[in-house]
Amino acid sequence: MNAVPIRPVSIPDDADLQRTTAWVKMTAADHGLEVSAVTSVDPFPDAASVLHDRIDAGHLAGMDWFTHDRVDVSEDIRNLHPTAQSIVSVGLTYWSGPVEKPEDGVPRGRISRYAWGRDYHRVIKRRMKALHANLEKQFSHRIEARFLVDTARVMERAVAARSGLGWYGKHSCIIVPGHGSWVLLGELVLDIPLTPDRPLDQNCGRCRICLDQCPTGAIVDAYTVHAPSCISYLTIEERGWIPRDLRPKMGDWVYGCDVCQNVCPYTRAARITDDADMRPASIANAWPSLHWLLTMTPEEFGATYHGTPVPRTKRRGLARNAAIALGNIGTDRDIPVLATALREHDEPLVRGHAAWALGRLSRDAMRATRQALDAARRSEPDDEVREEIDAALETGA
Repeated sequence: MNAVPIRPVSIPDDADLQRTTAWVKMTAADHGLEVSAVTSVDPFPDAASVLHDRIDAGHLAGMDWFTHDRVDVSEDIRNLHPTAQSIVSVGLTYWSGPVEKPEDGVPRGRISRYAWGRDYHRVIKRRMKALHANLEKQFSHRIEARFLVDTARVMERAVAARSGLGWYGKHSCIIVPGHGSWVLLGELVLDIPLTPDRPLDQNCGRCRICLDQCPTGAIVDAYTVHAPSCISYLTIEERGWIPRDLRPKMGDWVYGCDVCQNVCPYTRAARITDDADMRPASIANAWPSLHWLLTMTPEEFGATYHGTPVPRTKRRGLARNAAIALGNIGTDRDIPVLATALREHDEPLVRGHAAWALGRLSRDAMRATRQALDAARRSEPDDEVREEIDAALETGA
C-alpha cells in the first residue's frame, strides 16, 4: 500500500475550518462513531484539580496506576502528542433497548451491557483509524494522529464535556443528548486545526435517582463515585477478596453494573442502536449461567470471552463473582454446585467465596450446608479460605 505523501499544509480560513470540521464529524458517523465533537488542546486544570482531590479522598483507592503523576501528565494532551492541534471526542453508542434476563429456570448472572460484544477499545480504535485514513486521503497529506480509548493518559470525560459531546451526569458518566450515558468514548488527537465546539449548558438539575438507587451507595455525592464500593470496580478491578459487607449488595452482577444508567431518566429517551460489534455472541456473553461460571475450564473461559472486555476480570474473578451472585439469588438447589466449588475449585479465591455463599443459603438448608462446610474445613489448606468457612459456619449457626 502506497504511503500518503507529505505535502505543505496551508493555514485554512475560518470557513475552511468549519467545512473541514463538519466533514470530519460526518465521516466519523459513516465509520460507526455516531456522535463526535471537537475541542482544543488547551490543558484541563479544573479536571486535574478534581482528580487530585479524588485521589486524596481515597475515592480511587485500589487503582494503583491512577496516581498524582498520571493526573499531571494527563492534564495537557501535548505531553502525549506534542504537535496536537485538535481533539475529536468520539462516541460509540450502544443502547440496544430494554431487555430482561431470561426466565428459563437457570440461575444467571448479569454482564454490563458494554461488555456483551467485542472489546470496545479495539472497535473504537479500528473505527478511528478508518476515519483518519479517510482524512489523509481527503487532504492528500500525512496527518499525525493518536487514537486513544480509556486506558491512555487523557482526561476522557473532560474532553467530552468541554467539546460539547455531552455533560457530566451525577453518576459521573457523560450524558449525550439522544443517547443518555450509553456511549463509549474515544479521542482522535490530530495535528491539524479544527473548529472547537462549545460545551453544553445542561445538567441533571435536582434529579438524584442514580444516587438513591446505587446498590452499594458508591455514588457518595453528586458527580462523586467511591470506586472501592462500586460494583463495577468490585467485579472487574478488585483482584482479591470482596469485603463481606458489600457482597450482599452486589446482586447477580458478575461483570460490571448498569444500575445507575438503567435508572437514569435519559435512558428512556435514548435511541436504540443495533451495532453488530456490540451484540452478544451467545447468552453466556450477557447472562451466563452461574453454575457454568463456577465450573468452566480455562479453555471454556477463553473460547467464550476472547475478544470481549470480560477477560480483564480473569477466570477466577468471574467465578468468584458467580459464587457471590448465587449467595444472593440462589436456593437450596444451588447448594451442590457451591459445595463442589468449595471442595474442588483450583482457585482459593473461588473456594472462599463459595463458602460465603453456602453460609448465606444455610438459612434454608442448614444441615446440607453445614455438612459441606465442615467437610471442607477439615481438608482446606488455605488459611483465608478456612477463615471464610468459619465465618460461614458462624452465619449459619
